Amino acid sequence: MIHLNIGSNLNSKFGSKFENISIAINLLINSKIKIKKISSFYETPSYPNKRLPKFANIGLLIDYEFNPTELLREIFLIEKKIGRVKTKKNDPRVCDIDIIDFKGLIEVGKSLKIPHPRSHNRNFVLYPIKEIDPKWTHPIIKKNVDFLINELSQKSRIEITRLSKSVII
Repeated sequence: MIHLNIGSNLNSKFGSKFENISIAINLLINSKIKIKKISSFYETPSYPNKRLPKFANIGLLIDYEFNPTELLREIFLIEKKIGRVKTKKNDPRVCDIDIIDFKGLIEVGKSLKIPHPRSHNRNFVLYPIKEIDPKWTHPIIKKNVDFLINELSQKSRIEITRLSKSVII
């Protein structure tokens, strides 16, 4: 299986951060990506500057028949359609789509690193995965999602909120 994570903390021409994520999912579907499962929305403070708008994130479990480089190309096109402009690291953004795991593949290239290099440290990645794929194991660390969540700091475990809001497809 393939795990993606979509985040947003800015409004766009499409609306709120939640609408940006819903639009991104619809664009993924239109590009022939099969969505198997969608997590709830999760909200976290911006990092490292908590004064910036909070992030909404969602996890997806997908099927994709092509290689990860092709998927990354599709992702970049979708982010651009929603209005993402690459700025400096950790700046607010309308849409950020990350490949977290691609069928357990381990690849470290210039533009593509799988699994995502910081996925095991991020509450907004791990909690959605736990919801949609509770038996998931990190391909490099070889630890399951429950273990990785327990390794997060207490602060990281309490500053994430699962929202009752759903994706509109």
